[in-house]
Amino acid sequence: QVQLVESGGGLVQPGGSLRLSCAASGSISSLNVMGWHRQAPGKQRELVATKASGGSTNYADSLKGRFTISRDNAKSTVYLQIESLKPEDTAVYYCNLRDIWLSREYWGQGTQVTVSS
Repeated sequence: QVQLVESGGGLVQPGGSLRLSCAASGSISSLNVMGWHRQAPGKQRELVATKASGGSTNYADSLKGRFTISRDNAKSTVYLQIESLKPEDTAVYYCNLRDIWLSREYWGQGTQVTVSS
């Protein structure tokens, strides 16, 4: 059973920064894509960024610039650094893992990010 555990969310003032972490455990193939999605109140879940085990990276066009995704393959952990936070970044941020070899997808429980003064 694969588990994804997110951490790093919280209350941040506008203009601040935050680093989210997501650690995966369980049986995961070496060919996978880890990433982050977010869901704001009353809105659909949207892609933020993904990073493949091979290194390729993808960002949502509307979010490029302030978001940086990275990962440590040895630790099966993916990170999301968010700079210059805005109130509209308030959302639950979900970690996602797509196991390409096994054709399976997993989600974390989500971590709340609230941007408010």
